[in-house]
Amino acid sequence: MKIIDLVYFNFGGGHRSAALALQEAIGNQHRPWQVRLLNLVDVLDPKQSFRKLTGIRPEEIYNTCLRRGWTYGLSTELKILQGMIRFSHPTIVSRLQQHWLSAKPDLVVSLVPNFNKALCESVRDSLNGVPFVTVLTDLADYPPNFWIEPGQDQHLVCGTAHAARQARSAGYSDAQIRTTSGMILRPAFYCLPDLKREADCEKYGFDPQRPIGVVLFGGHGSAQMLGIARALADVQLILLCGHNQNLKTKLEALVTPARHLVVGFATDVEHYMRLGDFLIGKPGPGSLSEAVHMGLPVITFKNASTMPQERYNATWVREQGVGLVLPSLKGIRAAVTKMIEALPEFRGAVERIDNRAVFEVIDIFEQLLAMQNQESGFNAQPAETTELALLIG
Repeated sequence: MKIIDLVYFNFGGGHRSAALALQEAIGNQHRPWQVRLLNLVDVLDPKQSFRKLTGIRPEEIYNTCLRRGWTYGLSTELKILQGMIRFSHPTIVSRLQQHWLSAKPDLVVSLVPNFNKALCESVRDSLNGVPFVTVLTDLADYPPNFWIEPGQDQHLVCGTAHAARQARSAGYSDAQIRTTSGMILRPAFYCLPDLKREADCEKYGFDPQRPIGVVLFGGHGSAQMLGIARALADVQLILLCGHNQNLKTKLEALVTPARHLVVGFATDVEHYMRLGDFLIGKPGPGSLSEAVHMGLPVITFKNASTMPQERYNATWVREQGVGLVLPSLKGIRAAVTKMIEALPEFRGAVERIDNRAVFEVIDIFEQLLAMQNQESGFNAQPAETTELALLIG
């Protein structure tokens, strides 16, 4: 049985979610593979020295910044972080090599940015002939050295043609690049039960004849959701707070003329999206892709506080015609009015996108395993065939 190691971390929710989605989809297909999830932080800091020194895990710093909306000026801080990673490169590679020599996987898959130079070199130097592949969980790279490391003997899986062009610009050949039809979504998004929308809306206290907005700012919520709820007090909303219990408590305390359903962490986000007509949220690749797949056009934001790796996502929304992009919350009411008036047009654009990435990536894994003992490459089609969080997230 072949062994596949999926490397993730918990800086934001998207990397772990992608790993879990692939693990579940592979299991559903009964592939003859053992899939192991590897938290990179546990390998690099096995004794949890950072937690013992500070009292918290390093990813909690990142996730706290997301909850509180402290994302302004991260481009500069990202450069500092990347400099620290480069300075520690020999140590990181050494620790990874020790792990691979013990773990002995047949395929190593990175679902994380910033560490792929070290991951690639450690696999190359310790696992003879084992392929290494980076699966971008963002719609685009944020060069240099974020997702796509120039000059590496690895494979890249890109969720947009734009990301594939970035890979070519970094020197990768078509044989090293595969473009999928979008971001990885959980299999649950493809196995939906029959919808009884009117009954479900009434169960939650909504008027099914009036539009419903879904507000989602990732798995850790955002303080911006309070401003949105106040500005749209007379609009029916489903507010998904994720793990942000403090935000949930504050939203529940608001008194609004229209029904606002406040939801904490939910494993069935797709259920709430099916009740909505449009999404309001940050331009995260996961939430945007989930909304579009569920038929929801989006209202999102792009400004100095937008995380640098997510700024292209707002451009993608405009290019695909699947929603509106605002510079701030000040225009949210006018944007909702415009969205409701133009829903048929936006829905038409959303319906043209057919994201099957989670299944396409599994097929790529099969090809990589088949060429495991070859020295280089696999028989790839040209990548230009499909157009479709803080620092290290």
